[in-house]
Amino acid sequence: MKSTLAIVALVCGGLAAAGLYVHARTPQATGERAPETYTVARRDFVRGVRLSGTVEAVQATTISAPRLAGQNQNSLIITTLVKAGAKVRPGDLLVEFDRQDQIRNALDKQAELNDLEQQIRKRRAQEAAARASDDSTLKQAESTLQRARLEMLKNEMLPKIQAQKNALALEEADARLKQLRQTYDLKRAAAEADIRVLEIRRDRADTTMRQAASNADRMLIKSPIDGIAVMKMTWKGQGPGEIQEGDEVRAGMAVVDVVNPATMRVRARVNQADIDDLRIGQPVRVGLDAYPDLTFPGRIQQMSPVGTPSTLSPKVRNFVVLVAIDGSDPKLMPDLTASLDVELSRVSAALVVPRESVAFEEHQPFVKVQRGGGFERQNVSIGDMSLHQIVITSGLAEGAAIARNIDRVAAR
Repeated sequence: MKSTLAIVALVCGGLAAAGLYVHARTPQATGERAPETYTVARRDFVRGVRLSGTVEAVQATTISAPRLAGQNQNSLIITTLVKAGAKVRPGDLLVEFDRQDQIRNALDKQAELNDLEQQIRKRRAQEAAARASDDSTLKQAESTLQRARLEMLKNEMLPKIQAQKNALALEEADARLKQLRQTYDLKRAAAEADIRVLEIRRDRADTTMRQAASNADRMLIKSPIDGIAVMKMTWKGQGPGEIQEGDEVRAGMAVVDVVNPATMRVRARVNQADIDDLRIGQPVRVGLDAYPDLTFPGRIQQMSPVGTPSTLSPKVRNFVVLVAIDGSDPKLMPDLTASLDVELSRVSAALVVPRESVAFEEHQPFVKVQRGGGFERQNVSIGDMSLHQIVITSGLAEGAAIARNIDRVAAR
């Protein structure tokens, strides 16, 4: 009896030891992570590439502080400014700068122009009167010369003293006529010079007046297109901020953008490794980084034929791609960063598995299929693939359970 109890105790101890050994070899006991499984199913496979870019308006215009003609004015003060986000139409006021100096200058030059016009008219009237007087004097001198010549015809019948007087009178009349003709031309030239000086002053005043009036008009800027007003940022005392009424801006500085939100696009830079996969017309899903729940359909509209060197390495080239956005939204505004998912290829109802579940041995792809309590190797044929998924064309049935990460499965 005692020997039987000893045998039973020995057997129970052996079974307990075996149980402890098996427990020690489980993944939980050894600290190993159990392989996850993936159930093979049919779904649409989409291979794509993700790009990043910046939203911009197809139809937009930038309103800047004007550069005033004929002046070295360094800054302008904004007196009226459209509200940010306001809808505007062609002809609506966007921004007005302080125009008082230009209007005052235009009025002063207008008064100067009117005064010079009066002086010119007066001087021309005086010249007309002087010309008429000189013409009359010239006619009288010509008549006197003619009479002196007639008197000379009588010299043969007149005493010698009288003949000498007639000769002297003829000589005097001829000299006077020549003098009058010479001074006549000089007076006309002098009068024309005086009038020309006044005309030059008038033209200068007119030019200055027109410049001042044009400057005043340029300081009142209206919208050339339909769109939404987007304020530009400027550096203020506490940091960057939107431009506001009363701010002083320098000439040429951008103040407000008018964008048409109905037609927007994304400008993206594409690495040379991805440019060969892109084609004009490919569908794109556009997402806004600032609004993750907001997406838009789009399509590739333009691609630059020539790349530009990357800032990281001159050997790497980037290409500019323009993506047209279909649809609009109040949140879709310029300068927002966007993510672009470009669809390169699509396979409908395909067997799709994670890429980490497929391994290769001598160019032969295989997976580990779960059978019983372990995994067995199964050779497969693959089709299209992306960074995260692979299409299985043969060798695997729908519904099969495979190891999600084949590297964690022990070889069998």
